[in-house]
Amino acid sequence: MDSKRIRSFADLDIIAKHAEHVLTLFSGGLDSTYVLKELAERRCRVTALVVNVGDGINRNDLYAIAQKFGASLEIVDAQEEFVTSAVLPAIRAQAKYLGIYPISSSLSRPLLALTALRVARQLGCDALIHTANQSQNSLRRLNGAIAQLGFPGWYGTPYEFSAMSREEKIESLRTIGLQRFQARGISGDANLWVREFESGSLDNPEAFWVPVSLFEWTASSDVPINDDIAITFESGTPVALNGERMTPLELIATLNRQAGSFGIGRYCGLEHLEQGEKVLEVREAPAATMLMDAYRHLETATIDYEVLREKSHQEQLWVREAIEGRWFGRMRESADQFICATAQYVSGTVRYKLRQGAADVCSIRADAPLYLTDRDSWEKSISRERSRMSLPAPQQQYMVTA
Repeated sequence: MDSKRIRSFADLDIIAKHAEHVLTLFSGGLDSTYVLKELAERRCRVTALVVNVGDGINRNDLYAIAQKFGASLEIVDAQEEFVTSAVLPAIRAQAKYLGIYPISSSLSRPLLALTALRVARQLGCDALIHTANQSQNSLRRLNGAIAQLGFPGWYGTPYEFSAMSREEKIESLRTIGLQRFQARGISGDANLWVREFESGSLDNPEAFWVPVSLFEWTASSDVPINDDIAITFESGTPVALNGERMTPLELIATLNRQAGSFGIGRYCGLEHLEQGEKVLEVREAPAATMLMDAYRHLETATIDYEVLREKSHQEQLWVREAIEGRWFGRMRESADQFICATAQYVSGTVRYKLRQGAADVCSIRADAPLYLTDRDSWEKSISRERSRMSLPAPQQQYMVTA
């Protein structure tokens, strides 16, 4: 075993002998459930940690699975912290992967790691297990965050070196009475900001199909929903929707429903793995689509062009460090400080008219705008001012005394 890294199921044998209390990140999905089974077979003392970042957890299912394997269950509601520490900074940083789609697990994984370390300290856990595998970027994001936060015990994922097919895990769980997992299904990861999907029918970018049933926020609805949206920001923070004050968490939930009902916010794209290979992912993110667009319009209305040009470089640095699992590193934190310094000027309201698959901007009203509202008057005013400044000194004096 390399230092205190957990990389295979064989490493769990060492954990069983030396770790007093194991904390494992648990979602109730196939991978994390199978790890609970493996730990139970080794008679480890286990706490299964669920971190709620807005993905609609089913408490009864989670308790039932944990109880079956003799694990204690801890559920931490981290939705507010997720919005404050990750989503709002992502809006300000225009956090999209190569400008294509909103990033998601890059935002949630650092908070999962931070929450896990807090709980591990409270419970005295000396091993921390997650269940990311080689084809998931969560592997380096979780390992990177845990390492940056200085966890002193064993940590990692047994799937790093122990590859298993979904069918193998499903069959193993079926033999002990768990039959809830579907063979060769699509993997999903959801939070209040983005719902993303991969694997299964999405495996091959050259020939894939997307089941309509995947979509929740952008599913078609027969219920008429208001097609006018006005988003208000104060100092870089969204504070109101159609004039109604809301917390950012409430505003995001409302936008996901309202903009999503028009099919706004569906994405498809490739993302690189650590060694450069690419995998396909499909996402839906209506609120993210609307909020980042509104923010961009307001910052262009209120911030000087040269500052905006430099900010675009800092945005790319911010996103790169988040994607590569260096959330708690100095580079992202430094870029974030620059971006936050510009956010204080971003106040105002952007109004949209929604139609199927699109949101048309109808009005940009900034509290301290740099834009013109009457070009003709400005042309006359600036012409008089510039011609006065260009006159020779005696003529200027004559014009003044005249």
